Amino acid sequence: MMTLNRPQPLRMDNDFAYRTMSERVPGIIREVQSANADFSPSIQRALDRLHDMLTQNQPVPMLDQAPVPPPDFADWEAVYRAQQAKITPLTWLHCEWFFAETFLYRHIIQAVRWHETGRDPYAYKKRTEFESAHFWKLLDAALAVDGPPAERLGALLGLVLWGNRVDLSHPAGMLASETASDDELLVDDRDRLLADLAPGGAAIEGGVVHIIVDNTGTELAMDLAMADALLSADGMTVVLHLKAHPTFVSDATIADVWTVFRALADHGGGPAQLAGRLERAWEEGRLRLAAPLFWNSGRFLWDMPPDLRRAFEGARLVVIKGDANYRRALGDAVWPDGVTFAEAMSYFPAPVVALRSLKSDTLAGVPASITAPLDATGEAWRPTGRYGVIQYAGLAQGR
Repeated sequence: MMTLNRPQPLRMDNDFAYRTMSERVPGIIREVQSANADFSPSIQRALDRLHDMLTQNQPVPMLDQAPVPPPDFADWEAVYRAQQAKITPLTWLHCEWFFAETFLYRHIIQAVRWHETGRDPYAYKKRTEFESAHFWKLLDAALAVDGPPAERLGALLGLVLWGNRVDLSHPAGMLASETASDDELLVDDRDRLLADLAPGGAAIEGGVVHIIVDNTGTELAMDLAMADALLSADGMTVVLHLKAHPTFVSDATIADVWTVFRALADHGGGPAQLAGRLERAWEEGRLRLAAPLFWNSGRFLWDMPPDLRRAFEGARLVVIKGDANYRRALGDAVWPDGVTFAEAMSYFPAPVVALRSLKSDTLAGVPASITAPLDATGEAWRPTGRYGVIQYAGLAQGR
């Protein structure tokens, strides 16, 4: 395995990061309070305090450990102490962005006392997607994809990628109804990926496919259609990695998977048949749902725990979905020109493909011939959600 000098993670002096944490996230806290008006007075006060700490750029506090430390307390304490060692003073708007954003959303979970109630503070937002005609239109398009397995999977990879635009906490969600064009796909490694997955290709025959899920709703429905296509292969097992608790507004949890299953079943027709096939696969153990706390943590992917690394070793493919997971995989950094995606992912123990609609500045493996003309426009094009990448790193690529 090759060793690279990784660039430093983005900090809060990044324009988009600063606007996100100083404007958009405080607005999300207020929206959570308004949409959950029946939250108890103590929860509302806790959210008020969190809002004020953020808008006033106060010091970042550690999570509460009384009366009993939560299961992720020790891990968050280690991440928190590492930030303190690097950055002084450590305030909400003076730290690394990935840490600030993931820890802030973890503080929301503490404020709403999720571990005691199990109540998703973003449920009000998630429900709206099933009322959208676009949700069912895009799902119908995915279910209509036909043809040989490789052709079908290639088409679904595209639909899954652009389904990632539907982010209920990001302005990119407004692009959901627009049709993506090839000009907006900056890197498309599908041919190499499908060649490796084909019989006799470089991928491990019969290995497990892990899908690191991002958002619920439309995007999760696209993920389930892709999982269905993969499960149609003999001996295939698919593992969906979900969040252990709500994190960013539309992040999918295990409960969200079952909610989508019920919505599909209630809709009837092709969606109900999809739900039936997936539930049978789950009953047979070929579709598994996992929620390691690592996906809620403030750690980067190369710092994954040993048990998760062992789960990935020998995998046929690992699919990394969405912007936050991409940031976790690449250290939330802007990599130098000339470094390939495979080189940036050289630490990873399995073939990996990233399906990402760009919603932040983090990027690796896109040639300067593509990024330079976009940079020359003077517009902040990376965080818009308009552009996407399908980037693949197989084990045969010198990793």
